[in-house]
Amino acid sequence: MTEQRSALIVDDEHDIRELLVVTLGRMGLRTDTAPNLTVAREMLSTVAYDLCLTDMRLPDGSGLELVSEIATRFPTTPVAVITAYGNVEAAVEALKSGAFDFVTKPVDLTVLRGLVRQALDLNTRRQANPEGSTLLLGESSAMVGLRDTIAKVARSQAPVHISGESGTGKELVARTIHAQGSRAAGPFIPVNCGAIPSELMESEFFGHKKGSFTGAHTDKPGLFQVADGGTLFLDEVAELPLAMQVKLLRAIQEKTVRAVGANAEAPVDVRILSATHKNLDRLVAEGKFRHDLFYRINVIELDVPPLRERTGDLPLLSEAILKRLAYAMKRRAPSLAPDAVTVLETYPFPGNVRELENILERALAMADSEIIAASDLRLPSAPQAPVAPAPPTAAVPSPTQLGGMSTPHSSPAIEDPRSSNPRDTSTSALPSYIEEIERNAIQQALQEHRYNKTKTAAALGITFRALRYKLKKLGIE
Repeated sequence: MTEQRSALIVDDEHDIRELLVVTLGRMGLRTDTAPNLTVAREMLSTVAYDLCLTDMRLPDGSGLELVSEIATRFPTTPVAVITAYGNVEAAVEALKSGAFDFVTKPVDLTVLRGLVRQALDLNTRRQANPEGSTLLLGESSAMVGLRDTIAKVARSQAPVHISGESGTGKELVARTIHAQGSRAAGPFIPVNCGAIPSELMESEFFGHKKGSFTGAHTDKPGLFQVADGGTLFLDEVAELPLAMQVKLLRAIQEKTVRAVGANAEAPVDVRILSATHKNLDRLVAEGKFRHDLFYRINVIELDVPPLRERTGDLPLLSEAILKRLAYAMKRRAPSLAPDAVTVLETYPFPGNVRELENILERALAMADSEIIAASDLRLPSAPQAPVAPAPPTAAVPSPTQLGGMSTPHSSPAIEDPRSSNPRDTSTSALPSYIEEIERNAIQQALQEHRYNKTKTAAALGITFRALRYKLKKLGIE
């Protein structure tokens, strides 16, 4: 026989307590009530609850005190707060203190029941898999700390902003948060905010009704509706135009959306995760990103470490990537030679894990044996032997600056193909020589623009589609 789950309700208003008792009772929960902090603390010391609901304003203190105490003393007990309508600041503070989620007065019973189900679901998943699961590999202190933080934030419904350089795996972090949280059974919807044309943003995010504009032949749900009950991941959120930021803020605050052409707003139950490689603090100061939206999505901030700060994870990461690539190619996974590992550990990886994947995929295709040597890696700026590299901050002179000569202690990041003689290349065939020129130019542009393909294409004077074609053709991607 399954033990009946229990909830503690803390509120000084008798009517609210009765409403919550009836609602949770109908969901099969045994409930206890407390009119203030003192009584709540006494009950928590004697009973292990599966859930706690507390008002923010209590006669003998603040609900935030109870949130902090429960998060510290009873970390497996989700606690949700009840706030006054429109008091977003209080709700944000509660989430930062460790609250699972919040509801506003007057309490929407549909929203409340959804919150309770998710909270109980979280406990069920934790009991079934106490160690949790992760998609993030690495045993460095940086990665261990990141996984610990993810495990904590996954317990709540608080918006999380994930910062880090391009290619560090911010979407993977978001997917891990989703997978470890109470919404794991719901959809995970990623969206690149920089890839949506500004004139289509409102329709893409909130949906539209048939006939609302030219081309709207049918009703279409937006990303918020598709992500209902799950997680909406806003990648490159810094690319949102200011006009859309206003509308997005309302949707996040009110948990409702209005489709284009609709007469009324509809409720949505979505957890917001966001990411960008840009400095949002700086953009806020420059007036390019709204302060109120930043405050709302940045309740909890996670910083994903760059690969150069976790070089000890390179062997483990490389092994996992090579196994995955080899499986897709239906061949045996090769291993890295010691000199290849040494070269990788000295390379700065401006493109981070994404660049590592590209390097290994190219090496896998070009290697002649089951062991990948340093020469197979073809790193843009790394020496082919384990030679101490020049300091990363030092400017590396080009071949033209040196009169076509290189010094024994420096190596250009990518040799300027214009200074090369076709007869000095690995082949004298003209098509191969031209391909080598293209490859070097594209690799250099990718590094200069931090592997942002849109900016790289613009710098090269070609379309984004043409760049993708060349990356595939040249084996860069």
